[in-house]
Amino acid sequence: MNEERSSGGNKCFKAGMCGSIVAAICCATPLLAITLASIGLATLVPYLDYILIPALVVFSLLALYGWLKIRGEGARE
Repeated sequence: MNEERSSGGNKCFKAGMCGSIVAAICCATPLLAITLASIGLATLVPYLDYILIPALVVFSLLALYGWLKIRGEGARE
């Protein structure tokens, strides 16, 4: 039963970390702007901050929640 609970924390942590890394890469590099321009959606580039910054915050909070859940379960054992 402990494995089931810890796997939920691991999944949250892994999803949060992967999402945070992807959002950070898209925020810090022009990779997304170049990709959007190459497929003809360059008009969306000014609005990327409205999506990427909140996504970075949400995924960071998800990773923090997963980490705290894993850490809390380790203390109970």
